[in-house]
Amino acid sequence: MAKLARITPHLWLDKDASGAAAFYTSIFPESKVLSSTILQNTPSGKVEVVSFELSGHAFMAISAGPLFKFNEAVSFVIHCDTQDEIDYYWGKLSAVPEAERCGWLKDRYGLSWQVVPTAMGAMMGSGDAAKTARVTQAFLQMKKFDIAALKRAYDG
Repeated sequence: MAKLARITPHLWLDKDASGAAAFYTSIFPESKVLSSTILQNTPSGKVEVVSFELSGHAFMAISAGPLFKFNEAVSFVIHCDTQDEIDYYWGKLSAVPEAERCGWLKDRYGLSWQVVPTAMGAMMGSGDAAKTARVTQAFLQMKKFDIAALKRAYDG
């Protein structure tokens, strides 16, 4: 049996890995920058590698040029208990209004996030096809999730 592995998301940025780490750690509680290292003479030239934690989860970022771009194939989900939490994270992270849809947004670095009510799991997993369909139709019309509107759709 394999030993439990620690998995750390590693974000490739065109530039400013330290700025991105500072931005993200300013938003999430229990977050901090752990280290920053400059690597010289790499195929990308001089690059910066930053280790940081977001809400206790390990992350790394590298600023190594415009070789790779983020896309919606990978996103980070933020589970929120209240509308105030949804509004907070949405307000801090959303930077590309045309990319907003169904609780998804893009931040200033092009990284995709899903800001989702915790209650959504119970609503979508209720086993009641009519309720699931109503909630689905409601959230397909939303950019930022509205918990009260989702609950109204769920309740019929």
